[in-house]
Formats: sequence, C-alpha cells, structure tokens
Amino acid sequence: MNRMTTNILRRIAKTDFVRTAIEERADLSAFRERPTGRIIVGISAMGFSYIIGWPAISFLGVMAVYLNKPLIVIVGGPLTYGLSHLVFILGMYLAGAKYTKIFIRWAARVTVEKFIGSESET
Repeated sequence: MNRMTTNILRRIAKTDFVRTAIEERADLSAFRERPTGRIIVGISAMGFSYIIGWPAISFLGVMAVYLNKPLIVIVGGPLTYGLSHLVFILGMYLAGAKYTKIFIRWAARVTVEKFIGSESET
C-alpha cells in the first residue's frame, strides 16, 4: 500500500463514525429483519419510477409520431421524466436512509479492520 493511501486510511480510522462502527461491531444483521410497510412502499416507488421514466417517454414519442403531434413528446417527455425523478426521490426517502447507513457503517468497519490487520502484519 502506498504512503498516501496509508495516510488517508489512518485519518479515516480516527473519525468518530468509523471508531463507533468498530466499537459497536457494525454488521448487516438488520437486513435479515422483515421490511416494514414503509420500506416496501419506498422500494415499490423506486421501481415504479423506472416504469414512468424512459418507457413512458418512449411511449409518448411513439404516440407523437403516430398522431403527428410533436408537442406530446416535447412537453410530456420532460414532465414525465421529472415526475419519475420525484417518485424515485420519494422512494429513497421512505426506504433508503436506514439501510444505507447500516451498509456504510459495516463497509467502513470492514475496510479499516482489514487495513489495520494488513498494516500490523508488515
């Protein structure tokens, strides 16, 4: 491992976030629990956002060509795309924050422990 990487990892290991993740032995056990209704709704919203994204815009494009009305896709395309982003953000809000934090804590702990282990061996 080069010197710059070693210094960066040492600084990261000193942060409160990583220290508490190591002390509390952060793991992925929360992923074994049954998801709540809010999480299911959030994941469903994220999935639905993909359906109202490009497939819906493609449909609007086909309809615009078929009906010879380009405004259908010129106006409807950006509106539909924006709506799909809003639905995705709503889904992330409902489902994402808790599990994202759990995963990042675990990844930080594992990475730093691996680094500390490899550094102590050399």
